[in-house]
Amino acid sequence: MKIEFQKCGEEHLDTLVEISKATFIAAFKDQNNPDDFDRYISQAFSRQRLYTELMNPESVFYFVFGKGELVGYFKLNTNDAQTDIKLPESMELERIYVLHNFQGNGLGEMIVEKAKKMAKDLKKSFLWLGSGKRTKGPFSFMKGKISISSEHILITLGMINRPIGSCVQTFKNK
Repeated sequence: MKIEFQKCGEEHLDTLVEISKATFIAAFKDQNNPDDFDRYISQAFSRQRLYTELMNPESVFYFVFGKGELVGYFKLNTNDAQTDIKLPESMELERIYVLHNFQGNGLGEMIVEKAKKMAKDLKKSFLWLGSGKRTKGPFSFMKGKISISSEHILITLGMINRPIGSCVQTFKNK
């Protein structure tokens, strides 16, 4: 599937709220307590919260279109907008979501490749995203191209020596 990327601006806020909720609900609703989940959705994907994230100059959202139809989105963070590592040489892929009907078409890998290119263009050494039990499975398409620790998935853009937690690991771009 041929895909196109569109940077989100303030004028896309309502669509961003809609797809953020839809993809997150589809991915995680069955794995959570309904009351807690509904409360989280109303806070994490509120119009005000996403507006604040969208207006942060160190964050960027992109819509993903396949055959002219919105099929997913992703969010990148640099510098202080990163949720954890916050190194000047890193970029975080905080969110990557594809609508359920479009999963399994290689879109995840295409999105990661776009994010890698953007990180390289900004002279970043690595791209990372938080991981957990629920996160690792959807990234099986990246097997052999990523390193998974208990807390992070690292997608390297060259050779780096970086402390992750209490240990130093070396990763090589594959």
